[in-house]
Amino acid sequence: MSGESALVRDYPIERIDRDGRKTDVDRVTIEEPLEIRVGTQTLAVTMRTPGNDFELAAGFLAAEGIVSRREEIVRIEHCREVRSAEEEGNVVVVRTTAPATGAMDRARRLLLTTSSCGLCGKGSIEALHGSFPPISSGSKVDEDVLARLPDRLRDAQAAFAESGGLHGAGIFTLAGEPQVVREDVGRHNAVDKAIGTLLLAGLLPLEESILFVSGRASFEIVQKALAAGVPFVAAVSAPSSLAIDLARDSGITLVAFLRPGGFNVYSRGDRLLRPAGAR
Repeated sequence: MSGESALVRDYPIERIDRDGRKTDVDRVTIEEPLEIRVGTQTLAVTMRTPGNDFELAAGFLAAEGIVSRREEIVRIEHCREVRSAEEEGNVVVVRTTAPATGAMDRARRLLLTTSSCGLCGKGSIEALHGSFPPISSGSKVDEDVLARLPDRLRDAQAAFAESGGLHGAGIFTLAGEPQVVREDVGRHNAVDKAIGTLLLAGLLPLEESILFVSGRASFEIVQKALAAGVPFVAAVSAPSSLAIDLARDSGITLVAFLRPGGFNVYSRGDRLLRPAGAR
């Protein structure tokens, strides 16, 4: 396969191995900035892989507490009045039913408290709980279902197979069936795209769903699950301490190091069901 798609681009390279040096072509993940505006106000700029931009914006707004239901979004479109060629297709404008000023102010305060230069630890968690109540779902999941998620996600990551440079995020049913899978150079963007897709379909809150990510379980990943009402978060790699604290305080089942043969449970393990006959 050659050429360019929305997710990857061909770059000429020199490849060096035991047999020497030769010219080749590498499939590389595309990364470009996306500016997200609510009305006329800029809320954020994120580096992302182009594609599913409207879903990304919707998921981001849900995570920041600006919207929680499909009915609160009037319209999403790319900005028609760009100032440069670089902005073409890289500015998304969201019109909401809520007055933009109050919602934007709340979101900016929340973004400050969850940024690397903002408040830390319990202060960040308390700020989130001012917008998102803890999850009280009584849903249960078989441990075998979780064990199958890495393969299910990998099978759906077509662009990762081409470039090896994209994170994947999937929303799965409690039986392990994929509801939506999205890819992006940023793990948090992939989550926003997945959640935003289901928000625009009118399916939030996701009270009987599992969020699975291909990398680490960071604070912001658990935050996005909390905002979407997802009771289960699973990750291939390690969780951060603040992700664990937020999961425990928010009633989220957090699983990490999900690999063939087992995984670690960091919170609400009572929601996991052992297979019949297992010790």
